Amino acid sequence: MSLAGSPDDVAYGYADRIAAAEERTLSPRAARSYPARRAVVEEDCALRTPFQRDRDRIVHCKAFRRLAHKTQVFIAPRGDHYRTRLTHTLEVTGISRTVARALRLNEDLAEAIGLGHDLGHPPFGHIGEEMLDRCLQERFGTRFRHYEHSLRVVERLERGGAGLNLTEQVRDGIARHSSGAPAPSTLEGGIVRIIDRVAYINHDIDDALRAGLLNEPDLPAEAIATLGATGSQRIDALVHDMVEHSARAGEIVQGDRAGAAMAQLRSFMFERVYLGPAVRAEHRRIEEVIRALFEHYVEHPRELPPIPVGGGDGGGAGESGEGGELGVGGQARDTGGDGDAADAQLAQRVTDYLAGMTDRFCIRAYSELKVPNAFAR
Repeated sequence: MSLAGSPDDVAYGYADRIAAAEERTLSPRAARSYPARRAVVEEDCALRTPFQRDRDRIVHCKAFRRLAHKTQVFIAPRGDHYRTRLTHTLEVTGISRTVARALRLNEDLAEAIGLGHDLGHPPFGHIGEEMLDRCLQERFGTRFRHYEHSLRVVERLERGGAGLNLTEQVRDGIARHSSGAPAPSTLEGGIVRIIDRVAYINHDIDDALRAGLLNEPDLPAEAIATLGATGSQRIDALVHDMVEHSARAGEIVQGDRAGAAMAQLRSFMFERVYLGPAVRAEHRRIEEVIRALFEHYVEHPRELPPIPVGGGDGGGAGESGEGGELGVGGQARDTGGDGDAADAQLAQRVTDYLAGMTDRFCIRAYSELKVPNAFAR
């Protein structure tokens, strides 16, 4: 019943109406919103599809809010218009919805995957990921991949360890959005996988030009002639190419010419920007910060937050996502056990803590480590 006491006419039969509309309007290859496939079965919302509900859970979770203070490429840039991990996420999501609509695929699924795909990214962008991965390999023989950690965030870390209980299709798209992972099981996940690269290559070029690391004539002439002189022209060209070729192929693909031009831009960006001399100077500073914190917490695990404990329900319409933040304070439990199992648990706890940090939190933790509070007054 509604608050006024009258029947909930809109909510009544909502799922059946949406399912029927999807059968009429969506491609036969599109993911269907119903039935919801969740690890923990729960009653559907009467006014949102399962994928819309996943979207809301992601947007309201603490890991999503932290993206606003995580670097995309440039560390603490002097300007207000550089991308962050959050603005990148929003760009990927918006473009992915456009492609999904054009191909008559499930926009809600593409949106939820886009919003959640980078929740597990550590501070300091690609450099931070590289350094955390290197530390884990050297100390524990394990790896860090942000797409795997994004899945861990939504499954194990948010809501005090209960996770967000997202649908199977959204979790699959998050875990497989990177080229280093197997292909997604849905076409909507395939959209996000390609658009993630389309977005970051072009907006990183824009930021590099703004920062003075590049000049327009530096950009590869052949790729620019193929895709366009501006970021918006290039994205538009790549989206149109992707939609037309995917519609004909029945899968998410790029045309050979556009794909080759985008690959050329990506190689150029790695050579001149991502691994270029100006950013490499930042690498040394970030390596010092990440390595110092990593080694400190490995040697002092009692300073890590407690291990998240599962609990809670599936959440209502408000779905604040409380309880998922890896904050400071609390004493770590003794892990017990020995050998490989204890090392694996320690590696995971240090990873969870460091990857959950924002840039500024990470810098503050490093500063407090190097300059104890007693001497900082």
